Amino acid sequence: MAESSKQGGTLQALAWVSADALKRELQRRVNCIVEDADYTIEDTDEAMHCLSSLKDLKVRPTPPPEYLCPLSHQLMKDPVVLASGRTYDRPFIERWFKIGNRTCPETKEVLSNLDVIPNLLMRELISLWCKEHGIELPGPPLDKDQGIITEADRDSFNSLLQILSSNDDIPEKIKAAKQVRMLTKQFPSLRAFFEEDSIAVTKLLDPLMSGNVNDHPKLQEDLITTVMNISLHDANKKLVATNPVVIPLLVESLTFGTLETRSNSAAALCALSLLESNKCIIMKAGALEPLVKLLDEGPLLAMKDAAAAIYSLSLVKENRAIAVFEGAIKVIMKKITDRILIDKMLVLLAMLSSYDKAIEQMIKLDAISCLLSIIKEDTSDKSKENCIAILHTLCYNDRTRLQEMWRDESVNGTIANLALNGTTRAKRKAKEIVERIDKYFSGAQTS
Repeated sequence: MAESSKQGGTLQALAWVSADALKRELQRRVNCIVEDADYTIEDTDEAMHCLSSLKDLKVRPTPPPEYLCPLSHQLMKDPVVLASGRTYDRPFIERWFKIGNRTCPETKEVLSNLDVIPNLLMRELISLWCKEHGIELPGPPLDKDQGIITEADRDSFNSLLQILSSNDDIPEKIKAAKQVRMLTKQFPSLRAFFEEDSIAVTKLLDPLMSGNVNDHPKLQEDLITTVMNISLHDANKKLVATNPVVIPLLVESLTFGTLETRSNSAAALCALSLLESNKCIIMKAGALEPLVKLLDEGPLLAMKDAAAAIYSLSLVKENRAIAVFEGAIKVIMKKITDRILIDKMLVLLAMLSSYDKAIEQMIKLDAISCLLSIIKEDTSDKSKENCIAILHTLCYNDRTRLQEMWRDESVNGTIANLALNGTTRAKRKAKEIVERIDKYFSGAQTS
């Protein structure tokens, strides 16, 4: 069993060595077989496997040299970083330390410590390369909460951006874009790369700056999603939004692109708009019109992203008028009537109701009966709060609406019931409406 295990390990090791090394091993085994009468079965097996491996190498792609462990010259399965910044495959560097070495094998420097840290980026790059070439690479599962990004990793990442910005080969750009998207999603620390390199964002989006933005939909989708990923890093928000190519491309991609592209464009704009100074840049680019359209047409996830972006931009009071002008009220009321994302739509409607034109449109769209029906339903406390807050705004801005509320109240007691059983905020708003109804109609009867 031990011999079999040893043999399996030897063969596995041969799988990723160079053709020259295989030839040398083959020659040694053949010489042993030809010249030594006491040659073993293992010698013949190893010779045959060397031949088989050489045959495989003729069709097997050669891994990039940085993916090979400097000690084993094999494709790394568990790459780790030393204090020197160099990367090795864990079992081989641990064996190096175990025999008493305290230096980095490549640099020869004495290490300040013998700690090894998982190089998750290298591991993921190797995994991607293996998947791309149909090669199975077993290894330990990734733990995204550990690991560091080394200088070599940064060089590798920058090489992907170079492909995007200087290579005319579209298939290569598509591959690079897919890798950049995945890496910026799985390794938050890598997003800081864009903070450190002022032209990295321009390199990233270079393929979308010539021709139509959606000439290559998958390429566009991966690049826009990468912008969303890096926009989640707070330090990137200003430099991304102030780059003159980014916001126009995001706004264009809200209209022209796959549904996922449009959704992720909205999510990116939402993330960038969290920085107050970016809101003005986004509004000047005309983002609200396509965001409202996406809210109207998109599937559920896209609607959520669009609603979040509209809400964030509408925190600036002046922007609410633009949202209303672009048709947001009609779209929101339709979603509420259809009971789609009610909580989110009501939050958005409550914010926009501070604008007079929004109130006019809501009244025309029969908002009062719709909101009262939601309060009657077994909906969330938050929804009831927002419904009564909107009704409160409606009746304080247009007293003639009180009559419609009074008619429902005299039959169903909807608002009075909420005044007794709602949340603290809902009770307060409901009581004020009831008092206003009583005052209005008692006054009308007296006169």
